[in-house]
Amino acid sequence: MLRATLRSFFAHKGRMLLSALAVLLSVAFVAGSLIFSDTVNRTFDRLFASTAADVSVEPRSEFGERANLPSGRIPTVPADLRDRVAAVDGVARADIEVDAENVTVIDADNERVGSSTGAPSIAVNWYVSDRSPVELSDGRAPHGDGEALIDKDTADRHNVAIGDRLRIIAAPGTFPVDIVGITTFTTTNPGATLVFLDTPAAQTRLLDDKDAATAIAVEASPGVSDAELKRRVAAELGDDYTYKTADEQAESAAAELGTFLDIIKYVMLGFAGVAVLVGIFLIVNTFSMLIAQRTRELGLLRALGADRRQVRRSVLAEALLLGLVGATLGLVSGIALAYGLIKLMGVFGMHLDAAEMQVRWVTPVAAYAVGIGVTLMAALLPALRAAKVSPMAALADAEATGTGRPLRNRAFAGLAVAVLGALALGGSAASGELSQASSLLLLGVVLTLVATVVAGPLLVRPVIRVLGAAFPRIFGPVGRMSQRNALRNPRRTGATASALMVGLALVTGMSIAGASMTASFDEEIDKALGADFVVQNENFAPFPQEITEKVRQVEGAGTVVRQRYAPLRLTLPDGTTVRTTGAAADPELDEVIDVEYAAGDSAAALAPGRVGMDKRFADRHGLRIGSRVEAAFITGKRADLTVGALTRDDAGGGPGAEGGVLIGLGTLERYQPGGQEAALLVNAAAGTDVQQLREGLEKTLAGFPQVQVRDLADYKELIREQIAVLLYLVYALLGLAIIIAVLGVVNTLALSVVERTRELGLLRAIGLSRRQLRRMIRLESVVIAVFGAVLGLGLGLVWGLAVQRVLALEGMTTLAIPWSTVIAVVIGSVVVGLVAALLPALRASRMNVLGAIAHE
Repeated sequence: MLRATLRSFFAHKGRMLLSALAVLLSVAFVAGSLIFSDTVNRTFDRLFASTAADVSVEPRSEFGERANLPSGRIPTVPADLRDRVAAVDGVARADIEVDAENVTVIDADNERVGSSTGAPSIAVNWYVSDRSPVELSDGRAPHGDGEALIDKDTADRHNVAIGDRLRIIAAPGTFPVDIVGITTFTTTNPGATLVFLDTPAAQTRLLDDKDAATAIAVEASPGVSDAELKRRVAAELGDDYTYKTADEQAESAAAELGTFLDIIKYVMLGFAGVAVLVGIFLIVNTFSMLIAQRTRELGLLRALGADRRQVRRSVLAEALLLGLVGATLGLVSGIALAYGLIKLMGVFGMHLDAAEMQVRWVTPVAAYAVGIGVTLMAALLPALRAAKVSPMAALADAEATGTGRPLRNRAFAGLAVAVLGALALGGSAASGELSQASSLLLLGVVLTLVATVVAGPLLVRPVIRVLGAAFPRIFGPVGRMSQRNALRNPRRTGATASALMVGLALVTGMSIAGASMTASFDEEIDKALGADFVVQNENFAPFPQEITEKVRQVEGAGTVVRQRYAPLRLTLPDGTTVRTTGAAADPELDEVIDVEYAAGDSAAALAPGRVGMDKRFADRHGLRIGSRVEAAFITGKRADLTVGALTRDDAGGGPGAEGGVLIGLGTLERYQPGGQEAALLVNAAAGTDVQQLREGLEKTLAGFPQVQVRDLADYKELIREQIAVLLYLVYALLGLAIIIAVLGVVNTLALSVVERTRELGLLRAIGLSRRQLRRMIRLESVVIAVFGAVLGLGLGLVWGLAVQRVLALEGMTTLAIPWSTVIAVVIGSVVVGLVAALLPALRASRMNVLGAIAHE
């Protein structure tokens, strides 16, 4: 049996190749994502470990490492702590650290000097230690105000040289610097732009406080452990600060980096998941057809004494070989993919060493688990069918599958699962809780997908009869035969179309969700935004108050309303603690934004000591007008705030923040001074032409390229661009699904041509030309692809409607169906069918007629 299995596998190696490609793609994405993330993690672990101080004294925060980013506020510690720390027993050295991430560097041409990857531009103070990530490679160190160093990678990328003058826009204001030296990274370059200032200049220019620092870096004396040094420093300074050892600093930095890495890893694993899902259909179809074609062979094996278990093992052994080959090739491809990603990161400024690529033992284990697991799972049902082949089948050339009872069983099973899926989707639409609705939506998507796959063969005959109804009239007998060939084996046609259906259902559902989100935002912007212009950072990051003052001085500028974000921790009357991001605004908010209130108004929400909240959040926690909540700010200050207003549309709060919290800027300044603006909402003064105001704003802000002036249409386009990023990912997933689906159609048609060799030979013998034969196979391929598109569009429409109902819980109530995408999907499915049929049709047309007739 082993020799027979190996002989069968290698006899069909050409047919197995396409299935192996599906395994290869899924394994490649799994292996590539793991290798890339492991390499980046290892590289940055070494970077953080080699550059972190033995102990760092930092401002105390209960909001997490990056809580200050929405507010733009830089937390500090007193600089004179350095002297107290330096006097602690066991301290070899203590240095002031000044670090400002949210800066913008501008060259003489008024162009931004920074990374193209979105990595931050960071201004820090210059001091030399054994832990410095850079060394001075050219020029001299900065002395006094107005001098700076810049890293070599940024200098090369933007043609910055010693002697050039740059401008730095920091929270306290804009200031010029002359570049007096170039630094070179001694470790991995993380892609950030680094500018170094003299320490007193950094304190004044970046923190607006010559007596402040962002941290104190402490080095231990020989023989003193980091943990012991941390204990001694903490004992000296007390509980007002945060203390971290080198390992703890590295862990915090790695956690921040992990967010970026997780995005890449999960995207790649998403591709792997789609490849696995679609590949399963391909492998099931391949093995089913091979077994059907080998019915007589399997019957002979049974007649010669092979039992059902041996036959089943033989088929699974072939699947195991296929999985081994696909997983091995996929692992190699994954290494190549990771190498490509590493080189791509280098193009964007993150320089990783490909020679230090990390291939941990987990990676090959995962690769072979996916490759072998997918093929064995996909081959299980065909193996069970093969084991049921009777020895009597050796006497007749019959297929191993029938068409009666199994289809009825499919009907019952598909209907049952479809009902459960429909109930889950209906429940998600009816639920008022976002987390519960999301869970039910996911369950409903899975169940309806399974139901469609199970019941797909039942839909083949009615749907394809409609889709191919015009074939006989347009193409004559060739069209009629192509339609009947697609109807000949509903299971095969259904399985082949299912591979394409998955990708098209995904893109249709997400396109509807994206279009609905865009339409909802457009409607909300039209309804709520009353400002003539919005001044905002391109990536929604905060910007300094200097820009606000410039805007107010523009001729024709009337109302200028500032908006800021503030991390908050709310303690509610029911004892619940909620961490959120609140929005703060000037009292003139109603002049630029139409906020819909369920109770109260903007004046009540923005009054000193007051707070506005989303009504749904308030109802959930038993809050009403007059309720009191305790708010903790990142400064450590606490305030008892009174609920003054309840909004209907979650108008307050930062992006994705819970509670829709809205407070006055006066209240925020009292408890959290020194923040930066998130946006400016500007109205033209009476009698001022709006276009002239725009020209004035753009001229005034020309020296601040990090912010843009947007009107209503521009703001809508900005939102569309953000949503488009998600859709581009979905389209990429669709592309991968289509590639594998094309392989599936090619495989099905190729095996079908082999199965029908004698039939095709007879057709050629009675007068069917090669051109007609190719046309027949192309039409069969097209009708199968369009059938998959119809299923995908129908399923995707159901998913899209369900997703939109869940989005409605977040205020996105408008339904929009992108008909252009639907039409493109149908046209694309025809193209897929034509492309997939090229090789099988060419092979069929080149058959030797006499040899085909004699084929058994």
